[in-house]
Amino acid sequence: MKLAVIEGDGIGREVIPEAVKVLDAFGLDIEKVPLELGYARWEKTGTAMSGKDLKTIKRCDAVLFGAITTVPDPNYKSVLLTIRKELNLYANIRPIKPLPGVIGITGRSDFNLVIVRENTEGLYSGIEEVGPDISWTKRIITRKGSERIAACACKLAKKRKNKLTIVHKSNVLKSDKLFLDVCRQTASAHGIDYSDMLVDSMAYSLMMHPEKYDVIVTTNLFGDILSDMCAALVGSLGLVPSANIGEKYAFFEPVHGSAPDIAGKGIANPIATILCVKMLLEWMGETRSQVIDDAIAEVLQKKIITPDLGAKSSTIEVGNAVAEYVKNSLMQE
Repeated sequence: MKLAVIEGDGIGREVIPEAVKVLDAFGLDIEKVPLELGYARWEKTGTAMSGKDLKTIKRCDAVLFGAITTVPDPNYKSVLLTIRKELNLYANIRPIKPLPGVIGITGRSDFNLVIVRENTEGLYSGIEEVGPDISWTKRIITRKGSERIAACACKLAKKRKNKLTIVHKSNVLKSDKLFLDVCRQTASAHGIDYSDMLVDSMAYSLMMHPEKYDVIVTTNLFGDILSDMCAALVGSLGLVPSANIGEKYAFFEPVHGSAPDIAGKGIANPIATILCVKMLLEWMGETRSQVIDDAIAEVLQKKIITPDLGAKSSTIEVGNAVAEYVKNSLMQE
C-alpha cells in the first residue's frame, strides 16, 4: 500500500510526525510518500499544489494529511477542495465520541455519534465569482450526490443503531428539498429508521441532547459547521478526526486547522491526527486498530496531555507515549 503523507501548514508539521510514529508501531508494509503542499509552499513558489503533485497522490491509495492554511486571495486555489474533487472523495465522516476523563462543554459523556457530510457539492462547489460590488457562490445539490452520501450514511447506520437523522434547511433553501427527498427515499430503501431536522434546530439540540443522535447525514457546509461545533462536546478540536472516503481513494485529516497562533510551540494536540491513523487502519481492514483507543485512554489517564486539555506535555511527549503503548501491546500479542 502507498500512503501520501502531507504535513501541510502550521501545526500540521508537528502532529503528522507523531501520528506516523503510531502508524509505524504496527509494522505494516506501507510505502510512505512525503509531499509538501499548502500555503507555505505557495508563498515560496507561487504554487500550493502542482499537477505533478496531484498525479503523485493519485498513484497512492490513501492520504494522511495534517492541516492547511487557506488565504482569502482569488489567486489561491484550495488544496483540500481540489484533492476532494479530483479523488472524488464524496463522503466526509467525522465521529464525535467522548474520550476517557475528558469532559466537554456540556459536561456529558453519554453520546457517541457520527456526522456524515456530503463532500463535493453544496456551497463548496468552487463555482464562484468575486467582484468589488457583488460576489457569489453557486450551491450545487444533485440527485447523484445526495443518493451516494445517503447510501454511505445508511451503510454506517446499519452497523450501529439503524438510526439516521437528515439535517437540512429546506424551508428556506429550496435546493435542500431535493437533498431531503432523496435521503428519505434512500433510507426507506435501506430499511433505516430516519427522521429529519432543520440545521439551526439541530445545532441547538446537539448541544442540549447529543445522546439522542447516532448517524447524521447533511450537506457540505452544514456538516462542516456542525462537526466543528460538536468538538466542544468532546472537549477540544484537537480530539476530532475525520475521513474523506471515495470509491477508490481515502483521505484522513484532523478536524482542526493549521492554528498559526500556536504553530512552532510544540504544544499542539496530536490525538485527533493519531485517531485519523486509527480510521486509516480500519479502512485498510487492520483489526488491531482498537489498540490506539487503549493507548489514548492510557495517556489521558496518566495526564500526558497538551495544554488545551489542561496539562503541560508537549506534542512529541504525547506522540511518544501513544506509540510506545501501541508497540508494547502489539509485541505482547
